[in-house]
Amino acid sequence: MGARHYYVYILASRIGGTLYIGVTNDLIRRVAQHKLKPIESFTEKYDVARLVYFEQFDDPENAIKREKRLKKWNRAWKVRLIEQHNSNWDDLYPGIAGPP
Repeated sequence: MGARHYYVYILASRIGGTLYIGVTNDLIRRVAQHKLKPIESFTEKYDVARLVYFEQFDDPENAIKREKRLKKWNRAWKVRLIEQHNSNWDDLYPGIAGPP
């Protein structure tokens, strides 16, 4: 069995829009859930479904610590982090999920 990975991710409604930070052990499945908006939630209410940033971890504790740390950051720091890695705020989901 392969090593498990854990992800901290940031979703955005649009360039410079509303941000959502989460943690998961299945990034493709979790982002797909946000995109499908099956239940009323923050991401559904604000149309936050564009994957603009993610980090991979080998253990859940470090991923959860990082998520909590990022959530405490001010907005300017979060925007700078996104733009350092994804200056156009492209949706990274198609690149990790592959063809439909």
